[in-house]
Amino acid sequence: MRVLDDFTECENDVQLHGKVALVTGATSGSGLETARNLAKRGARVIIASRNAAKLSDAKADIIKTSGNENIVTRTVDYESLQSVRNFAHEMYLFEPRLNILINNVGAIALEDRLTSDNLHLMMQVNYFGVFLLTFLLYPLMKSSAPSRIVNVSSLAILLGYIDLDHVNDVGGFTFKYYANAKLADVLFTVEMNKRIQGSGVNVYSMDPGLIKSDFFRNSNNTFWKSFLNAGLMLVGRSPVRTALMPVFLAVDPRVANASGKHFRDCAEFYSSWFSNDAVLTKRLWEESKRLVGITPEEDWEILQVPN
Repeated sequence: MRVLDDFTECENDVQLHGKVALVTGATSGSGLETARNLAKRGARVIIASRNAAKLSDAKADIIKTSGNENIVTRTVDYESLQSVRNFAHEMYLFEPRLNILINNVGAIALEDRLTSDNLHLMMQVNYFGVFLLTFLLYPLMKSSAPSRIVNVSSLAILLGYIDLDHVNDVGGFTFKYYANAKLADVLFTVEMNKRIQGSGVNVYSMDPGLIKSDFFRNSNNTFWKSFLNAGLMLVGRSPVRTALMPVFLAVDPRVANASGKHFRDCAEFYSSWFSNDAVLTKRLWEESKRLVGITPEEDWEILQVPN
């Protein structure tokens, strides 16, 4: 596996004045640093999370360190598909354009249960909510083209498995759901790229590697939570450097012709393995639309939004 040490391959001087970027999961860690990086480039940056207090703190931090006051906060709770729909509706009400969407939301060690939407909580937060938001915002991004979508996945995809007949079954190991959800993020990237070619919207997935963070904060096991988070702080990459990778995919002209590919360390990473099963990616796409309840009014594929 190629390891990036200095991150110089990710760096560029692309400016984003007049562009609008949305970063989810942006109140801490690499999500916060991604939003800060985009703000320093001059973009209008929308940061989204479920915690209004943390959003307020993150906004103040980004403004102070970037000098860019064009920072907007929006609340969204991926545990509720209605919350995701409300958020997308707000985007259309208040944002005439959207050039960059970075789906950075991710969580592990959530409860082993179904949500009110009858989806497994881990799968909904890490995949189905992401799918729904991206699907709903696509027409806005198309009208703002050229635009880019970056789906932040994980190396855990190598342990993932998509069984659509049992994807929401309760009673499994939390890491299994996380791996499956992050694999689904990559597979839907592949399928979406096929469906929007020629639209001016590019879509990528990426593995950020291990990051210094409190990623296991939701665990109920105090020992393992402390042990695993300590391990991340010891061997993980800094959030500042990790943020260079999604920003690279969101802005760099060198990947303009690499839509649909999976990246690690700012280089294509095993993309062919994910794209080989066209039957699976198509079925995942269609089943995801059904499970999140895409309505005829929301379905730009039925409405035939021209590419």
